[in-house]
Amino acid sequence: MMTTSIDLTPAEIRKAGWEALVSQLGVAKSLRFLLEYDKGQGNYTELRRELFAGQTVGQILKNMAEEGIVSEGDLAPAGTPPENQ
Repeated sequence: MMTTSIDLTPAEIRKAGWEALVSQLGVAKSLRFLLEYDKGQGNYTELRRELFAGQTVGQILKNMAEEGIVSEGDLAPAGTPPENQ
């Protein structure tokens, strides 16, 4: 019977994660993966609130389209048939 993650201690979760990486990637590639991993710093939620304060999702998407981050076709409302985008 498999133990659920809620039953595992943080150390047990790390051990299980390491074992999963090694089983799929091998030791060397697993170490490379861990060296590439960066949790970052700061509070993204607060930063996002500051960056986008007072803007609607539509305004943010329009700005993204103007900067070439998304295409205009990506801005069609959900459920819009492809021929009407």
